[in-house]
Order: sequence, then C-alpha cells, then structure tokens
Amino acid sequence: MVPPFFRQAWTVSAVWTNMIAQGMVLSYPTSLLPALKDPDSPIKADLHTASWLASSAGLSGIPGFLVSSYLMDAYGRKLSHAAVILPGFIGWIFIYLARGIPALMIGRILGGITAGATVSLGAIIIGEYSDPKYRGVFLNLKTAAVCLGGMIVHILGHFFHWRTVALIALTPYVLSLLVIYTWPESPAWLASRGQFQKSEDSFYWLRGKSEASFNEMEELIKAQMERRSKPVESKTCSDNIVGFFHRLTQRDFLKPLFIIFISSIVLETSGRHLFPAYALQIIGEVTGNKSQTFYYTLGIDLIITCSAVSSSILVKIMKRRTLLLSTGFSACVVMMAACVYLYLREEGVIANDKAWIPIGLFAGYFIFANLGCTPIPLALLGEVFPLRHRGVGSSAAGIFISCGVMAGLQVTPYLLIHLKVYGTFAVFAGVMGLALLVLYFILPETKDRTLQEIEDYFNYGKFKDDNKMDEDAEVKIKMVK
Repeated sequence: MVPPFFRQAWTVSAVWTNMIAQGMVLSYPTSLLPALKDPDSPIKADLHTASWLASSAGLSGIPGFLVSSYLMDAYGRKLSHAAVILPGFIGWIFIYLARGIPALMIGRILGGITAGATVSLGAIIIGEYSDPKYRGVFLNLKTAAVCLGGMIVHILGHFFHWRTVALIALTPYVLSLLVIYTWPESPAWLASRGQFQKSEDSFYWLRGKSEASFNEMEELIKAQMERRSKPVESKTCSDNIVGFFHRLTQRDFLKPLFIIFISSIVLETSGRHLFPAYALQIIGEVTGNKSQTFYYTLGIDLIITCSAVSSSILVKIMKRRTLLLSTGFSACVVMMAACVYLYLREEGVIANDKAWIPIGLFAGYFIFANLGCTPIPLALLGEVFPLRHRGVGSSAAGIFISCGVMAGLQVTPYLLIHLKVYGTFAVFAGVMGLALLVLYFILPETKDRTLQEIEDYFNYGKFKDDNKMDEDAEVKIKMVK
C-alpha cells in the first residue's frame, strides 16, 4: 500500500515539472538575446525588438489564463493541464526552426500561453489534490521548480547554441504529460459536478482514510450539495455577462481578488521574473567585470533555488503571514542598502574594487525574496478563491500577473539604461515595501486550513474556530457573572 503522501507528491510532480519548463521559458532571453546581438548572427534584434521578445511571454500569458480557467471548469483539472502544455511544446519547436524574428516571436508567445495557463491551474491543482498539512510545502516547491528551470537555462545557454537549448527545453513537457496520464480527476471538481461517488474515490485514493480526511470530505460534499440544491435557471449570454459583473460586488470574490492583485505586485517587484531574463546584464553592471558574469549568475541562481527550497521547509514551521512579511521587509532593507552602495560607487564616493559587497547584498536580497515574496503570492492562487469563483478568479488573477510580467520585462531594459541597476531596484524595493504594508492589513493566515475553511472565512469574515472561541468566551463571562 503506497502512503498518501507519496501519491500526492507523485501527482503534483507533474506541476513541478511543468514549472521547470516555465522557468526555462522566462529565463530563455539570457541565452537568446546576447546571441542575436552578435555581429555574426543571421537573425538581428535591436533593443526594442529584444524587449518585445522577452516580454511577449508575459503578455501572452493572458489568453493562457483565460483558456485554462475555462478548461478547468468545463473539462476538469486533468485534461486541462495536459491540453495547456501543447502550445508551449509547439512554441519551442518554432524557436528551434526559426529563421527570423516573426518565428521567434510566435515561439515565445506560444510558450507564454502555456506558462500563463499553468500558473493558476498548477496552484489550484496542488491546492485541491494535497492535504492541508503538505499543501504549503508543495506550493512552495512549485516556485523552487521555476527557479531550477531558470538555472538550467543559464547553464545550458553558456555551453550550447540557443537552438539546442530550445530543443532540450521540450523534455519537462514530455515528463509532465506522462505523469498527468496517471492522475485521478480532482475530488473538488467532481463534487462540484455532482459526481459524489467518484469524488470520494479520488479523494480517498489521494488522502487515505482517516478521521481528518473523512471530515474534510464530508464538509466538501455538504457544501456542494447545498449549492446544487438551489434551483438553476437557464441563462442567456447577457445574463452571464451581468452575472460576471455581479461577482465584483460579492465579498468572497472581491477580497481574494484584491489580495491576489497586491500579491502580484510583490511578486513582480521582487525581481522574480526580471532577474532571470536580464541576469547577465544586471550582474555585469553590479560587478563591473563582464568576464566573470556567468559564474556570478550561476552562484546567485544556486542561492535563489536553495532559498526557494528552504522556503518549503520554513512554510511548514512558520505561519504564512509571518514568513511573507518578515522576509519581504528584510529584502527591501537589504536591496536599499545595495542600491545606496552602487550609487555611491557610481559617484566615486567609494572605491570600485570590492565587487563582493554588492554581489553579497544582492545575494542576501534574493535569499529573503525567495523565502517569502516569490513563493507565497503564487501559493495564494491555490488557496484563497472559493470553489465557485475558482475559474473566474484564476482568470482575473492571471491577467494581473501577466500584465505585471509583461510590463516588468518590457520596461526593465530601458530602466537599466536610464536609471542604472541601483535606480531600477530602488524603485522596485520601494513599491514592494508599500504592497507588503497593504498585505499586513488584509491577508488572513491560511496555514493548515482546509480550502473549505478558507472559503468560509471569505464568506463570513472569520474562521469557524474563531466563532467557537467567541462562544467559549461568552460562556466563560456568563459563568463568572
């Protein structure tokens, strides 16, 4: 008998593998763009074209999010996750065979569709397939997998031609499809469709049979039976449009959406998608020595990946809010210190002979950022939206994230030219600090909570055990009286 933990880990490994592929898509510009700027390259790209090649993967994430949200609601999580891999697979083939900028752009767009589609879909799959006590670890390992994918591309790009890198990048997609084939369907999706027996079979296959799993399954079925007991009216297209905008007035949709919006700002300003794409340029300016850029970049890649893995351990020990806010504000302080040092060096106030100081500060920044600021915002995607809003919510969240990725990748090369590295990251650190301050007031603690408990929180404003504590307090007051 295979323990439930290994069944859950095997199932979500398809998501992790797909996240490695996403990291390769996001970091690919470090391999592609320098090669296109080479005088001997048959394909040429100026600064404007290069910025669009990098940022197109972010912009194309929007249709990816929209398609995945429709597919996951209509056809389930298993088929959806397999289907959204196909554009990315085709995209790498386009890049490998490219003879000009248009083919490269098509390949990047197709890769971006898959990357966008799997961000929220992967988080939702992990949230629905895993036990609450493992969910935080599994969601954080999703981010670690993206970091690993970025590091793999930086290594491959140093030793192989960019076409060869594109061909190797097909491997994670193939492995992910093989694992998806062995999946059961999501218990939550089956319950939402009224297939309660299949939902129970899938749930107990994943979680095993224990008192906690029985209770969680009972709560899930009870909530979905109550929802399905309400009469369903046939709706026209205009009714559906009105219904969509009506969601914007509902507490259990609006508050999670706002949390994701602010979290996406933290995610982008932490450098999560910006550094992998422009790592060589950033590190080259920070160190002032371009000959050693690859080794510095590889060192920071290792630090980022190890930090993301460490976050998966810390999230098991610490509360989500505590981890996010403590590491986030620490990252802001360290980055501001790095920016001040680089500015003073630029102005000639201090000597330019200690490259290890800014590199050490940047390493410290990425350690803090990848302990909380990058994994937790993405983990929240799989936790905060109630089941009935999960498809639409993931679409809206995807639009926020995709626009953030696109804007960041598009603007960063210009900022690096006009504001230098210290000015660019000073702006990012300032915005990230403000976003973290907002989350301090609005983000609930989701550690070890079931998805149904989190859903009830956004419906009623507090967790059930908070109600119980209030009732116990009232009883004690009466007894004292």
